[in-house]
Amino acid sequence: MDEKINNKLSNVLFIPHGGGPLPLLGDNSHQEMVAFLQTITPTLGKPSAILIISAHWEEDKATITSGKAPSLIYDYSGFPDESYNIQYPALGSPALAEKIYNLLRDSGIEARLDDKRGFDHGVFVPLTIMFPEANIPCVQLSLLSNLEPKAHIQMGRALAGLRNDNVLVIGSGLSFHNMREFFQASGCPDEKNEAFERWLIDTCTDEQMTAHDRDQQLETWADAPFARYCHPREEHLLPLHVCYGFSNSAAELVFDGNVIGKKASAFLW
Repeated sequence: MDEKINNKLSNVLFIPHGGGPLPLLGDNSHQEMVAFLQTITPTLGKPSAILIISAHWEEDKATITSGKAPSLIYDYSGFPDESYNIQYPALGSPALAEKIYNLLRDSGIEARLDDKRGFDHGVFVPLTIMFPEANIPCVQLSLLSNLEPKAHIQMGRALAGLRNDNVLVIGSGLSFHNMREFFQASGCPDEKNEAFERWLIDTCTDEQMTAHDRDQQLETWADAPFARYCHPREEHLLPLHVCYGFSNSAAELVFDGNVIGKKASAFLW
């Protein structure tokens, strides 16, 4: 990454990344999601670099990819051979990784650099759709294995120093992630799924809500309607917490559609 600050405000985006490599294989249940990612990308301008927080990497302390040319991690199984030949040759950014490391440490958050780890499918699948030229340096930040919502909001706040660096921040997860229900999806409305989505959209987009109240809502997300039905485990929701912490404001709802037969949303700050 260019060491100079670009002086353009960073965009922050929470997106669904779908099921494994299926969005890249023409799967019908991902058509709305793919169309959304393709449509929103031109509105984001040309970022100097991309910081992406994927649901598929957890560590005991915040860990940042710092290699110059990270490989890809095909962290899925049972898909066609072509799924394991996908390439996304984006460069890393050791300079951005070091800046993220320092910002976290300066805020009292334990962190480490990892120059060996590659990009998992929560990174390369959506980026292949959004930036197929793979010509923007990318850095991945792990979730914390404690899965504490407040800790992830704080992690986002610690990175607010990137706000003027024209770094696109992407939280890559899914606002609904119950694997059993995905497999049983019938195409009929799911009232539990929809109730949680309404809560999440209201919480993230209500401009009248105070920052304190939004913090409380997201920290206690498990008390929301049918929260544990939608997220038996919260790793696909927590990238949103990092995005919110980074922005510390109400978001714009930019996707309210279907992914694998379930309602899902995306937010832009």
